[in-house]
Amino acid sequence: MKRGAISLTWVLLLAGMPGQALAQSSATSPLAAWHGLDVEVLVERARATDPETRTRAACALRERRTVPPAGIAALVALLPDDTTVPVTVCQTEGDLDRYGIPRTTSPGREAAHALAEAGAVAFDPLALALEHTSPVARRNAALGLGMLDDARAVPPLIAHLADQDGPVRAQVAWALGAIDDARAVPPLIASLADRDGAVREKVAWSLGALDDARAVEPLSRAISDVEPRVRQQVAWALGAIGDARAVAALASVIGDAQPEVRKQAAWALGAVGDPGGVDALSRALEDTQPDVRKQAAWGQGAIGDARAVPALLRVLQDPQPAVRRQAAWALGAIGDRRATPALTTALHDEDRQVRKHAAWALGQVGGR
Repeated sequence: MKRGAISLTWVLLLAGMPGQALAQSSATSPLAAWHGLDVEVLVERARATDPETRTRAACALRERRTVPPAGIAALVALLPDDTTVPVTVCQTEGDLDRYGIPRTTSPGREAAHALAEAGAVAFDPLALALEHTSPVARRNAALGLGMLDDARAVPPLIAHLADQDGPVRAQVAWALGAIDDARAVPPLIASLADRDGAVREKVAWSLGALDDARAVEPLSRAISDVEPRVRQQVAWALGAIGDARAVAALASVIGDAQPEVRKQAAWALGAVGDPGGVDALSRALEDTQPDVRKQAAWGQGAIGDARAVPALLRVLQDPQPAVRRQAAWALGAIGDRRATPALTTALHDEDRQVRKHAAWALGQVGGR
């Protein structure tokens, strides 16, 4: 990936555990008792009737420096296994998703991780598994190939963009973006028309990760997708590529019905950095959602065009401290002296971080 995605920092909700208990829990791996086991034992446990035992066997094989052929075969045999188990079967951290809901995995998914960790020796088994009769096995094979990051996987993965199973196509699209090979760009562009929204979403991510200008116009058309999650991912991809031709498309969704789409579009306009985005971002500064206004303020600062100053001065009085902080930063990044009186007033803001950002911004304005 040439550019980073917009960063959404999710805090794990570790409620109800005292600090000492948490420290002790983190120090003891669920696999601690498995580390000294022979491969033969792990292979046998990979065939156990208990899905958590099968999953732990895959995770334990992943942690070995080298995996012999018997271990590779056992992991391949697990690829069709989609039985749901908690991630805490193999790890003590990251057990909650961004909503505080326990995360899950499966023996097949952990087997794909283990095969990718095994390195080049796993390439042929994973490529062969792409032809498995089980869609779960094909999906996990695509996951493993994407993590393996071997360019030899590109042709067979491209062929499976036409797989009959939607989740397989989505995983294949992701894998092609993860491998980052330009040969994948034309077939991924064609897959922007896939009938499955989840596939189109992954395709948009991959095109952004590939950072290829050939995708700008197709992505600009795809920004009107009926699925909000696709529009959001398309906006990210256009920002990641950073081509000024995307400005009009991004501006067209700055008033989207979904706030997450509007927020992503505001980020993307700032990431592109073209002055053509200033007017759309000024409109976004009046959005009903604070997160959108905050992102729009960042976008204006990233572009650095003095035409944004009047709108940013109004936002410097926003009821939300996070928005005021970002507006102060943006005014400093632009460096226009017209902001001096408002920033001076902001030195007395009730929010400490607003005062801190205003002081920094005054230093920037005064130095120009």
